[in-house]
Amino acid sequence: MDPSLLPSLAWFAHIAHHGSFTRAAEEMGLSRAALSQNLKSLERQLGVRLLNRTTRHMSLTEDGQKLFDTLRPALRDIEYVIQTMGDTRDAPSGMVRINTSRLAAKALIEPHLAEFQERYPKITLELVMADSLSNIIAEGFDAGIRLGQGLAEHVVAIPLTPALSMAVVASPAYLARNGEPMIPGDLAKHNCINYRFSGTGAMHDWDFTEPGENGRHFTQMVTGRLTTNDDQSMTRMALQGLGLIQIVDVAVQKPLSEGLLVRVLSNWTYKHAAFYLYTPSREHMAPKVRALIDFLVEKREEISLL
Repeated sequence: MDPSLLPSLAWFAHIAHHGSFTRAAEEMGLSRAALSQNLKSLERQLGVRLLNRTTRHMSLTEDGQKLFDTLRPALRDIEYVIQTMGDTRDAPSGMVRINTSRLAAKALIEPHLAEFQERYPKITLELVMADSLSNIIAEGFDAGIRLGQGLAEHVVAIPLTPALSMAVVASPAYLARNGEPMIPGDLAKHNCINYRFSGTGAMHDWDFTEPGENGRHFTQMVTGRLTTNDDQSMTRMALQGLGLIQIVDVAVQKPLSEGLLVRVLSNWTYKHAAFYLYTPSREHMAPKVRALIDFLVEKREEISLL
């Protein structure tokens, strides 16, 4: 391999990672024109087109995607070695990008941000909110947080909470007007606030487990006059007395403890999987990512579930 290609290959990887000449140029301290000319020179040397680009959009060609998929893990390994060479004298540093649901961010990360920044002043965090778990490796994330343990190749899962449960709750005012459902079948008589998944557009059917040691898990479709795709919006609707909601218990600990919401159908509670942090293989893990993981694992001991 011609060693003179190495800088251009690294520059190409930055462009592909950001999906933008402008953002890549800003990060690297170069002009957009210089970066564009360098890419054109690389394409001439390789004899292939790496990017399809217009004045507004760019995308990787098939050859460009193959090259980027090969370069990314190699550059990650190089970055790890460079970072760890000075690890004995310097604190963990750099950007950590996390793909997370809004609920996980609110419950697991946001309450501890001040402490994390004080402990690791050289680490910067970027939280990207998304309903569906992206391919964290291909899309350049250092970690992802979601409910459940579903592993993709070369990804490990670390539990951040104990097992959770799905709570059905409503305000005292709503229950005073409409009565309390005693079995899931009673929900047909109630205004249930629906949740629609942004990624698929599907409605969330509520989860229940029959009472008893070997109770069967089942789902039930509910109806109501309100639908949202945001957990916090759904909770605010319930607090206004607009209907019943089903939500992960950790998301409503505070209003339940303050009596602003009341839990119903407790005998039919469905136990949900924990929140997990997904990250590429522990091999060659950057110190900044290890610091975040250790911090969140430490904080899981503070989570009290209802």
